[in-house]
Amino acid sequence: MSRDRRDLPPEAGVQAATGESGASATPSFGLPAGAETGIPGAPGPLDIGPRTFRWGERTYVMGILNVTPDSFSGDGLLAGIDRDPVAAAVAQARRMADDGAHILDVGGESTRPGHEIVGDDEEIGRVVPVIEAIREALPAMPISVDTTKPAVAEAALGAGANLVNDVWGVAEDDALSRLAASRNAPIVLMHNRAEARYTNLIAEILGDLQTAIARALRAGVRWESIVVDPGFGFGKTAEHNLELLRHLDAIRLLGRPVLLGTSRKSTLGKVLDLPADQRVEATLATTVLAAQGRVDLVRVHDVRENVRAARMADAIIRGAASSAAEGGQR
Repeated sequence: MSRDRRDLPPEAGVQAATGESGASATPSFGLPAGAETGIPGAPGPLDIGPRTFRWGERTYVMGILNVTPDSFSGDGLLAGIDRDPVAAAVAQARRMADDGAHILDVGGESTRPGHEIVGDDEEIGRVVPVIEAIREALPAMPISVDTTKPAVAEAALGAGANLVNDVWGVAEDDALSRLAASRNAPIVLMHNRAEARYTNLIAEILGDLQTAIARALRAGVRWESIVVDPGFGFGKTAEHNLELLRHLDAIRLLGRPVLLGTSRKSTLGKVLDLPADQRVEATLATTVLAAQGRVDLVRVHDVRENVRAARMADAIIRGAASSAAEGGQR
């Protein structure tokens, strides 16, 4: 029995009247001249100094070197020691390299709540000698500088750093992005807010980071050189941080490699009621969740433990090839 014409889809009338069929009969938008598709694929490889990072193959580990007296985690290299802080930093860097770190992050100003504000010259005086010494001792190790100050970032890049880690990457001031662009250096744009005030947490994190990416691109940073960090522990309550961990895979919608820093942070202490130096197991749990969420880099204090946890998780989640990528045992 034939179908009544009133039961046919609207395009059937167009086909009957015009003789067209399929997509040619359906009006649609085309891309404007010169426009990108707007559908980012998997991030391509990125050279950070002497190492090529192939995103999506494994969970890379960034070791933390705090050249400060007031780090929340108690590992600041200027905290009441009577030995040379540069020598101490190099020794710690060597241990982290031996434990499997893929990149080292050097910071000269604490970012904990209530931290001491450090001037440009003092921060430069802390990080530059350490970066120079690590670069000489470990020429094959990529080095990141954790700072919000363009003068510090410029001095650090001149001393041998390869990456700028901006914990206020969503701020309107694009000076660090302009510096990174002028030096052709990759940059981490981290989410942060002065107050933990949100209407829709994950959507707003994505929106703020997308705006930051667009700002960095306008400043001249290459798309391939941008890494994003959702800012665990920055401008967020403990409940916000736990919700973020539940939705790590959403950050990949931005189309950029993702860095996550949960190591020893206060949210872990609140959940387990433990001080900073007893939060290793909690950090490992978040590293495994990061691997599950296809996070590309985890920033940690305890490198050996997190390298092992990441490799095991990668073997399960990403396949056996990733676990063998390092070769040998750690």
